[in-house]
Amino acid sequence: MIQGAGAQVSGGEVAGILVAVFWAILVSFLAVALARLAQTLKATTKLVADVTDQAVPLLADASSAVRSAQTQIDRVDAIATDVQEVTSNASALSTTVASTFGGPLVKVAAFGYGVRRAISRREDAPAAKTPRRTVIVGRTVPSARRGKRNTRDKRD
Repeated sequence: MIQGAGAQVSGGEVAGILVAVFWAILVSFLAVALARLAQTLKATTKLVADVTDQAVPLLADASSAVRSAQTQIDRVDAIATDVQEVTSNASALSTTVASTFGGPLVKVAAFGYGVRRAISRREDAPAAKTPRRTVIVGRTVPSARRGKRNTRDKRD
């Protein structure tokens, strides 16, 4: 027991007062923590509401952009299919024209070349003849060399 200025306080009363003070401090800390938690929850709720308000139009825009892209992809696919068909038709036409007209055109060109060469030889006939060349296994030997060989052969 504590003896004081006239009042006597027992050990149980002191313990009770200490417990009451600690409870008061604990309740104060919990009240402050709950107040801060409430403010955080309000801020979070506001943030989620703002994000939702902004996300809904963005999702609508994204959805319309995806639809537009799909439409463009469908158009490009149709164009690519048409181009592939035109390419195959052009290839077939080219093959047909080459097989139909290729052989006769080559023959006409060869005939024209032969006629031009014959006419040019006929015009050059009275003039000095150009030396002829002899082809030996893929090589051309001028007639002047051949003449030199012949003269060597004649000397031997």
